[in-house]
Amino acid sequence: MVHSDTLNFDTKGFGDTIDITDKVIQILKKSGIKNGLVTLFCPGSTGTITTIEFESGVIKDLENALERLVPSSIPYEHDYKWHDGNGFSHVRAALMKPSLTIPIIQGEMTLGTWQQVVFIDFDNKSRRRNIVVQITGE
Repeated sequence: MVHSDTLNFDTKGFGDTIDITDKVIQILKKSGIKNGLVTLFCPGSTGTITTIEFESGVIKDLENALERLVPSSIPYEHDYKWHDGNGFSHVRAALMKPSLTIPIIQGEMTLGTWQQVVFIDFDNKSRRRNIVVQITGE
């Protein structure tokens, strides 16, 4: 069986990190699937879906690490072409990836105790985001 749904929400950009775990759990329960996989996908090239302990210190640590790896203050070829100043957001999203798959066992996502599913918006402006949630299994 396959169940598909969409999460829709607004973001602030600039590393805005949103815990979507409870919303995904609601979709999982609605699907009735007990064993399988849940896949989340972010259409777009400036956001990512990952897992993290949703705690302000860890979120800030990841934000700081990404700033060191992919600085927002340097020029990017993308910026020269489109003049929108978000070249860094595209690179960060490409490194972090747009999707995540989590096994489902006995109707539960197999997340660790301190592990939440988050969406991170790397763009340099607020946006309306749509996340595709597809659950396959039985």
